[in-house]
Amino acid sequence: MDYKKIKASHEAITRDLSQFDKETGNIYETVVILGKRANQISSALRQELVNKISEFSAQTVSGEGIDEIYENREQIEIARYYEQLSKPSLIATQELLDGTLCFKRPEKEDSLEQTL
Repeated sequence: MDYKKIKASHEAITRDLSQFDKETGNIYETVVILGKRANQISSALRQELVNKISEFSAQTVSGEGIDEIYENREQIEIARYYEQLSKPSLIATQELLDGTLCFKRPEKEDSLEQTL
């Protein structure tokens, strides 16, 4: 999924709690789901950024001088672009409200509950 195309707010917004527990029936379960999704988004964006920055690091070792200044400008532009993206928690919240967030509940094993 392309996180850059999601139209999430760049600021925290006060929201109605009744919107969050519609699918799960439990606000705490929804918070856990949103937290896990935000971690997934954050690590995907971080990995993408590291890959783009590492391309410049490999080129900087081989060439020095004026090229290095130009590459630093490109790195700065890439960093600015990622800084302007919405926070992963806001992206996850927007996915939940849009209905595009998918989650699975682990199956509860009745046999384990009976033995305890």
